[in-house]
Amino acid sequence: LQDRIAGGLNHVITKKYRPALERALEWRYLTIACASVLLMLTIGILAGGWLRFTFQEPVEGDVIVADLTMAPGTPVDVTARAIDQLRAAALRVQEDADSERDLTNGSIFRHVLASVGEQPFRKAQSQMPGAKLGSSSAGSGNLGEVQVEMIDSEWRDIGTDEMQRRWREAVGAVPGAAELTFHNTMISAGKPIELELRGTDLDELQGAASALKERLVQYPGVFDVADSFRTGKREVQYRMLPSAEALGLTLSDVGRQVRQAFQGEEVQRVQRGRDDVAVVVRYPEEERRSLSEVEEMRIRTADGMAVPFSSVATVEIGEGFASIQRADRQRVITVTSDVDVALGNANEIVSDLVAAALPAIQSAHPGVRFEFAGEQAEQRDFLNAMLRGQTIALLVIYALLAVPLRSYLQPFIIMTAIPFGLVGAAVGHLLLGYDFSMYSVIGLVALSGVVVNSSLVLVDQVNQLREEGERLSDAVRIAAERRFRAVMLTSMTTFAGLTPMMLETSMSARFMIPMALSLAFGVVISSAITLFVVPCSYLVTEDIVLRATGRGRRRAAERIASAREDQERADSESATEWGDGRLEA
Repeated sequence: LQDRIAGGLNHVITKKYRPALERALEWRYLTIACASVLLMLTIGILAGGWLRFTFQEPVEGDVIVADLTMAPGTPVDVTARAIDQLRAAALRVQEDADSERDLTNGSIFRHVLASVGEQPFRKAQSQMPGAKLGSSSAGSGNLGEVQVEMIDSEWRDIGTDEMQRRWREAVGAVPGAAELTFHNTMISAGKPIELELRGTDLDELQGAASALKERLVQYPGVFDVADSFRTGKREVQYRMLPSAEALGLTLSDVGRQVRQAFQGEEVQRVQRGRDDVAVVVRYPEEERRSLSEVEEMRIRTADGMAVPFSSVATVEIGEGFASIQRADRQRVITVTSDVDVALGNANEIVSDLVAAALPAIQSAHPGVRFEFAGEQAEQRDFLNAMLRGQTIALLVIYALLAVPLRSYLQPFIIMTAIPFGLVGAAVGHLLLGYDFSMYSVIGLVALSGVVVNSSLVLVDQVNQLREEGERLSDAVRIAAERRFRAVMLTSMTTFAGLTPMMLETSMSARFMIPMALSLAFGVVISSAITLFVVPCSYLVTEDIVLRATGRGRRRAAERIASAREDQERADSESATEWGDGRLEA
């Protein structure tokens, strides 16, 4: 078996690879140009959206969560009825799904957990390392959550995304719901689309948020569009009149006296056994039953005079704020939405927003500025970090190659194959139907150190042959033929070792598949580049060096010849002058 495999490799080297290599070396500039065009086409495929970039490939989890936020002040029983609606819809979806599948391994849903007054799943996520502050929800009667645990991925024939979509459609509209979101991803870097609207005018912020939400719902695949602005409970709001300033009253004075009249003010504590009893003074109960009592109360000034409330302030009923978000001393409203990756791409939507929608909204609301957060911010930080790290890694690789080789140019020849790993990664993602993701980028970074090995052994073999007296063209050809076996076996074994990961169907390993694709296909394509482009690059580099040194030698020879002519001319003139002087003497 070994003899047959060795004979097959020798046949490929002598009959297939050697003629192709000689033709490539003969047309080495054209070979490098074709490889460069292939690399530029790959970059164009990525930039043009033919191969979409998704920062984090969504990984289906085993739990579907529906988070419900009712309007502030909603009674607990109203929230409980809404949660019952969600739970009933989940049970209907379960029955419909079970009716069309084999129940040997059990029902599609394993457990259903309904919570009223809190959101335990969201609270647990907010307590994980790296979670944003303020993302948790304290206990409140307007909050609710329903968690549905599905059976293991090996036994379910309906995906989590599909069950989530059915559940959302079965729920329909929830009366009084301020926000209802569904999610099931096991790993998340935030909402795919999350924009922070910042400004000082709240009305302008609300208008910009409404316009942005109207634009987002028009994109295919976008759902669960919401903003962070929440109105609070109904409250009594009062404003000071100019007459209050003449009496020396401030807003704080009026507010304190209104609170003392209706809520009470502690004046002393009385000891009763082991307990302290607080003595609170306030208006009698019959004078605290109606809001009209506020306008009828009297406000005392600093000099002890009592004046009617209506003469120093006005009262109106309004709504407060459930919470106030600020950043850099400006009010913030966050607009978020989720994206179905089967129907839309978050990066494409963001690009269209930046190009068309956001400028139009900002022109209509000039006091508002936009800043991306969530997954987009994580993506920006990740790519910047990878760019810095890759730059440092390439410099280190160059230094490690330049020192032992004692050459400034040969490390560039060896590193020629590194960019072409992107070609292999793109081919692998297109063949298996995966989007480019952050794990694909990580695979490319790891690939940079792998593909250098094949180029290094090839260039080192060329240097050895040149030291033995071989001509440059013969040394390049012989070295490529000798290292063909090593290069091909290295790429084949690497590809075979990564194949089980690329073909893995488990949901827990799905997010690692793009990294395996980048490594496996990148090694294969880079090996082909090593066998053809690296030898051509070696010869082209020598051509450039020879032309540069030859031009330098010609210029040096011209300078020497010019200097000799000048010296001969000077000697001739000196001899003539000496002869004329001698004749005169």
